[in-house]
Amino acid sequence: MTHTKTMRVQIRQPELQKMLTEISKAIEGKNDVVFKILLAILAGGHVLLEDMPGVGKTTLALAISRTLSLSCKRIQFTPDVLPTDVTGFTMYQRQSDKFVFKKGVAFCNLLLADEINRTSSKTQSALLELMEEGAVTIDGMTYPLPKPHIVIATQNPLLCVGTQRLPESQLDRFLVRLSLGYPSAEHEISLLKARQTSNPLEDIEITADTEILLEMQHEVEHVYVSDMIYQYIVDLVQATRNHSKIRLGISPRGSIALMQMAKACAWAQGRDYLLPDDISFVCADVFCHRLLLHGTEDNEQSRKIVKEILSTVPVPEGD
Repeated sequence: MTHTKTMRVQIRQPELQKMLTEISKAIEGKNDVVFKILLAILAGGHVLLEDMPGVGKTTLALAISRTLSLSCKRIQFTPDVLPTDVTGFTMYQRQSDKFVFKKGVAFCNLLLADEINRTSSKTQSALLELMEEGAVTIDGMTYPLPKPHIVIATQNPLLCVGTQRLPESQLDRFLVRLSLGYPSAEHEISLLKARQTSNPLEDIEITADTEILLEMQHEVEHVYVSDMIYQYIVDLVQATRNHSKIRLGISPRGSIALMQMAKACAWAQGRDYLLPDDISFVCADVFCHRLLLHGTEDNEQSRKIVKEILSTVPVPEGD
C-alpha cells in the first residue's frame, strides 16, 4: 500500500487549496493522499484505493463530490452484481410499445466502486469499458456518461475473504493506486470527538462546480512539455522494461498516465510547464500497480525499484 509521506510541493492554485481545506474537515491528516487524488481528477483519470474496510473511503468520495458539487453514486461490488447494474439496461414499456433505456449506477459524475475485486469478470469488464470510453453501449446504442466522469474504485488486500486479483489490463486503466491507511492516534481521537455531535460532511462547503472543474482539466491539458521531458519519461519507462527484477514493465498507456499526472502536479504549483520534479513526485503512484515483478507481487518492493530507477536515470537539465 502507499504510505503517507510529506508533501514536497507548494500549492499555488487557490481553488485547489480550498478543496483540500474543505475535504480535510471530513478526512483529517491525509492531505498528501487527498492531494494526489485531486491531481488524478484534474488529469482526467480514475483512482484505485487499496485499503482495509472502514478507513474512510466512502467519506472521502462524498467529501470530494460535495466540495466539487458533483453527482455521486456508490455501488458495493459482490459476486452477484450484474454488468447491467453498472451500465443500465433496456426494458419494454407496454404503454408506449417501445424499449426504454434505464440508466445504471454509472450515470453520475463521481462513481465510488467499492471492493471491485469481489465481483465477477463480466461486471469488471463493464466497468472497464465505461472507464475507458466515457460511455456505455447497450443493444447497439451508445449512451455518453456525464462530464466530468470519475471512478474512485476500492479493492481489499488479497488476504481478505472473497477477493481476487484484478487483471493487469484493468489495473492499467487506473491513473494511480493510492491508500488512505489508518489514521494516526491523534487524528482518530479528533474523529471520535467530531462524530459525537455532528457529521463533518455537513460542514463541507462548495468550492467549485462541474464547469470550473472542466476548465481546470482543460488548463492541465495545455501544460507545456519539452522534448527533454518527453525523453525523460521514456527513459524511465524503458528502465522498467529492462530491469532484471521486473517481468512486465510500463506500457505506453503508463507513459501517458505519468505525463498527465505530472502535468496536473505542475499546474497545482502555478506553472504551465513540466519539470522533472513533477514526474518524480507522482512516478511511484503511477507505476507500481502496473509492474509485474519476478517471484513477488509486493507493492513495497515495487516502490523500492521505482525509487532506484528514479535515482539512476539521468535527470534532464535546462529547458
